[in-house]
Amino acid sequence: MEIGVNFHLLPPGACRDLAIQAEDLGFESVWVAEHLVHPVDMQGSPVAGGDHPPADAATALYDGFVTLGGIAAVTSRLRIGSYVYLAGLRHPFVTARAVGTIDHLSGGRVELGVGAGWLEGEWRAVGLDFATRGRRLDEAIVVCRRLWSEDVVEHHGRFFDFEPVAFEPKPVQSPPPVLVGGDSEAALRRAARLGDGWCGMAYTTETVKPKLDRLHELREEAGRADEPFAVMVVPVGEPEYDEWSSLGIDRLVIPWLDRLPSGHGKIRMHDAGETAEVMRRVPPAVLR
Repeated sequence: MEIGVNFHLLPPGACRDLAIQAEDLGFESVWVAEHLVHPVDMQGSPVAGGDHPPADAATALYDGFVTLGGIAAVTSRLRIGSYVYLAGLRHPFVTARAVGTIDHLSGGRVELGVGAGWLEGEWRAVGLDFATRGRRLDEAIVVCRRLWSEDVVEHHGRFFDFEPVAFEPKPVQSPPPVLVGGDSEAALRRAARLGDGWCGMAYTTETVKPKLDRLHELREEAGRADEPFAVMVVPVGEPEYDEWSSLGIDRLVIPWLDRLPSGHGKIRMHDAGETAEVMRRVPPAVLR
């Protein structure tokens, strides 16, 4: 089991400095989150029954791929990725070009974690129908993979439509891995059908087991049970690493969350100083 670090909405400079530390300590990967914009009216919650948004509208936002480019420039071994990127908000040309560029800059170290999103106002702000977010993401994943692998791509879909285009250069990886985030049945189906893996947020060793079982069932239904598939999880509470490894988790991402999300208050994220402290607390033997 590999150990990664999540730089959740930290400033790019802090991400760069922490990535250098992470590589020196022996971590396998670093991850950045993103939103395109926060509407002032932050209605909704990704938590069933929740009456709150898990973030504040005034939270500072930074471009995830620009941040990853900066991290790639000061590291040589770390895998780098988005956790998660709202690919459905953009044309696939934008996503495919950004990922391909960072893959070249990093020498083939990038992974694309995607999610359908939960913040309806963010979709309204860019003039898109929130109800289509899942289908837009599905189509965007398919188009990106074609752009990364085919000499000439023509596509006529429900949400994206274009005549033959060339898309060069191809990424170093053939193609970069696409991990699908989300906890809903729709997200798990998307991961099973279209993903190279699944990334889950806020689980214990007990609560993640039903998700792992369901993913296995869905991958069998999709005829993909024998294909490589990576599972990445952000745990709740300081992890017992052996217990997580015994579940077959491929990558555990810290800092861990302090508690399970609920309908009361926001999930508190770590700042740069806390993240550095948590990184130093991970046993060297776990990092190998």
